[in-house]
Amino acid sequence: MEIRWYGEVKDGADQEWQPSAGGPGCWDVPAGATGTPPSKGPPVPHRPAPTLPNRAARLLTAGAGTALLGALLLGTASPALAAAPERPAPRAAPARAEAPATVTVTGSGSATAAPDLAILSVGVEVTKPTAKEAMAAQNTAAKTLLAVLRQEGVEDRDIRTDSLSLNPVYTQTTGGESKVTGYQASQTFSVKVRDIDRAGQVTGAVNGASGNAGRVHGVVFDVADPKELRAKAREAAYRDAYEKASQHARLSGHRLGRLVSLSEGDSLRPGQSTLPSLPADEQNVPLAPGEIEEQVTVSAVYELL
Repeated sequence: MEIRWYGEVKDGADQEWQPSAGGPGCWDVPAGATGTPPSKGPPVPHRPAPTLPNRAARLLTAGAGTALLGALLLGTASPALAAAPERPAPRAAPARAEAPATVTVTGSGSATAAPDLAILSVGVEVTKPTAKEAMAAQNTAAKTLLAVLRQEGVEDRDIRTDSLSLNPVYTQTTGGESKVTGYQASQTFSVKVRDIDRAGQVTGAVNGASGNAGRVHGVVFDVADPKELRAKAREAAYRDAYEKASQHARLSGHRLGRLVSLSEGDSLRPGQSTLPSLPADEQNVPLAPGEIEEQVTVSAVYELL
């Protein structure tokens, strides 16, 4: 280590005390210096002033510091970056396919069969001065009617009461007022005759046994099990719908594709026929059963290719 001694100058600038050529302990006093020679003061180590680095060195130092800081920050953030899951890239929405052309058609079909069942609507109706007398007379006539039906071979399971009523009977007086003059009691039965060849005979027997109280409201012919008849009508309706759809496809320059939907409407039956009032002594009423027709309609939607 190099040791130098400094003195004091008037203007405050430090001046070095240089060793003298006279030998050890001899010092040259710098011009303008004051104070004591170095022998009276402690040696002050001389530290040379640091030299400033040039521009390139400064830039290199700054770059190294920046790189070190970046490395520290990257090392700190790495666990967080590694822990964050990668988000998949959003998928593009698939192109929506164009809806195929369709054709909607309605098909109708029917099937017929000979009836094997006759359903009679019969009853009794009486009028009496009082409600009690009317109900009593109705009860008597109804019992007679039911007895005749059983005699004709109709089973109890095939007889059902459809309605029972008791109503006052009004008469218009000369003064324009309505006056109750009696009561009317009635009861209606639904009767199944499974041997339709005897349906006319049963109808005449009911009318003859009940006298003026007997009523025959109508008859309906049917089949006991309509499933087979309805299935045939359904097949005809579907075939009709398919043929219509095929024709539409051909006329429009397309080919008939798959069946998209199919719905069936309510089946139809002929309505109940009404019989006229019969004389009390008519024992056999001529009836014409004819054929039973089942009608089915379907609605179908097909694709056009």
